Amino acid sequence: MPTDEELKYPIGRFQFTQPTPDLRAKYIHQFRSAPGILYEAVKGLKENQLLSTYRPGGWTLAQVVHHIAESDVNAYPRLKYALTQDVPDVMVAQQGLWAELPDAQSSNISLSLALFEAIRNRWADEFESLSPEDFTRQWRHSRYGLMTIDALLQQYAWHAQHHTAQISEHRKRMGWS
Repeated sequence: MPTDEELKYPIGRFQFTQPTPDLRAKYIHQFRSAPGILYEAVKGLKENQLLSTYRPGGWTLAQVVHHIAESDVNAYPRLKYALTQDVPDVMVAQQGLWAELPDAQSSNISLSLALFEAIRNRWADEFESLSPEDFTRQWRHSRYGLMTIDALLQQYAWHAQHHTAQISEHRKRMGWS
């Protein structure tokens, strides 16, 4: 049985990598492909499966899907603010509390999947339009301090893979093909 750390972080914790043009292109590609990968991870799951938790004390698979979409929608403005303001302070969501709201408790994930696909394509379009200098623009996170657009790109490329892996690994452990 995997450890709690392995269940929480099946692909490991996020680590920032010094950006290069090729690395940025790789992460932007991950943005575009993430919705299809998530869709495949949840494809065919029944309601009781979507309402199962990927680890003891963790969120349900449905809550994870809702979180992925909500997190992207909440973080997308950080990109816009960083591009249009001089080091803006950006509000950060209370994701644990959001996961307890009725919409995040629902097993109906279709709207969150559609929202995630739409916002990911908006992110990717914007990232592709940026100059190398734009990626160095900053914004202030209330927990992590100053962050760059490069860090935002890498963190959210990782974020979708991280949560999708939680779903996929749970599915494998449970024998749900």
